[in-house]
Amino acid sequence: MADAPIHVRDLGVDVDYDEALELQMDLVRQRQADDIPDQLLVLQHRPVITIPRERATQHLLITEVEAQKQGLQIRRTNRGGDITYHGPGQWVLYPIVKLQTEERDVRKYVRCLEQAMIEVCAGYGVNAGRKDGLTGCWVGNAKIGAIGVRFSRWVASHGLAFNADAHLEHFRFIIPCGLSDKQVCSLASLGHPTEGVAHKLTAAVSRQLNRHPFARPS
Repeated sequence: MADAPIHVRDLGVDVDYDEALELQMDLVRQRQADDIPDQLLVLQHRPVITIPRERATQHLLITEVEAQKQGLQIRRTNRGGDITYHGPGQWVLYPIVKLQTEERDVRKYVRCLEQAMIEVCAGYGVNAGRKDGLTGCWVGNAKIGAIGVRFSRWVASHGLAFNADAHLEHFRFIIPCGLSDKQVCSLASLGHPTEGVAHKLTAAVSRQLNRHPFARPS
């Protein structure tokens, strides 16, 4: 299949989670109706803990009152996966992609997002990979990139979160992805530069999904 276009939207940093979720839901509806091409949102969130389902609340290690004191939001969300943290220094990419018939394989889609992060790590000299039975991008026993996705009428939303120079201390308020025996890391914590991460992730995700990125002038 020839590369289909994907519209890259740079939303910047300090993006409110509720606003980003509302935008995603609107774009999903438009993509289902074929009113727009595939979309790729690129952003950093203001500090927020997201919980996708009720049983994931057991992995929250802070009360909502305590979270407010720490400058953290707590939000329920409609993606898959488990509890996670988003915030400054962590690049989040949300592909709003309509999967064609030959692409309709959820595991393959997740592997594409994983491979994109693995390739970006390699470009910075970091040996990253997968872990059997788990999602995401791993450096040894530490997760550097997380994945949580949703599909509605074969339009994908949500996506990946990659720790460039994220504030890792905020992860202490949760059991990341519900895995108490695992750690988190970032490019910065591993002693690597973080310049150009968003651009490299955008290119890698587009390539793995067989999409051709473009950005409309503002």
